[in-house]
Amino acid sequence: MLTPERHQLILSMLKEKDTVRINELVEVTGASESTIRRDLSDLEEQSFLKRVHGGASSIQNKIEEPTMLEKSVKNEREKSAIAKYAASLVNERDSIFIDAGSTTLRMVPFLPYENIVVVTNSPDIGIQLIKRNIKTFLIGGELKAATWSLVGRDAIKSIGQYRFDKCFIGTNGIDPTHGLTTPDPDEAYVKQLALQYSDRRYVLSDSHKFNRVTFAKMGDLSDVTIVTDEGLSEEDQLIYSKLTTIKVVKS
Repeated sequence: MLTPERHQLILSMLKEKDTVRINELVEVTGASESTIRRDLSDLEEQSFLKRVHGGASSIQNKIEEPTMLEKSVKNEREKSAIAKYAASLVNERDSIFIDAGSTTLRMVPFLPYENIVVVTNSPDIGIQLIKRNIKTFLIGGELKAATWSLVGRDAIKSIGQYRFDKCFIGTNGIDPTHGLTTPDPDEAYVKQLALQYSDRRYVLSDSHKFNRVTFAKMGDLSDVTIVTDEGLSEEDQLIYSKLTTIKVVKS
């Protein structure tokens, strides 16, 4: 395969998956690992991608935020496995916070008990919980069109009334240096407060969110347990396990 063909294939895979590993590229292209590393360096110099541990990720603006509809059709199998495991962590009579998000939404059908109390900043999650006869509190605030989440002054005031046994939070970026990030500062602050008011804190994230940084920090890696999928490389597992608790679930 010629160099331009490999470069085009690499960029096509990034467009589809957001993050690719070197071993994937070696397998798909038939090129050596050293050749792929040179390809990634060349493409990074041209600002087509960003090198990360063991691979590359697509370049995104730090304030760019995918819509709920865009997120809902990506990595569905992985998100369902993460959500199923997260739901299994809920005990009877728990009070929990479920953050707005495409992975957290998938928790609702898997929740093992109905005698729990849930607070959420997602009207969509709230509706699904009510259908299961689960006692639900929806915080107030401005409803964001892109992510279907409630944010702003009223959301901050409302969430301050509650305390949680556990919270389940979504994220847009996980990075060894910059921690947990999301594009919108208003949404980041609601997430910060949910983490602050919870005894046990879980971040649900497919492996493509690792080695990414977005605009607003919402928390530190050391404060949470991250539930992710098998796509996280052994190298990254080693790096992140020194900074936080990682639970990898099979999809």
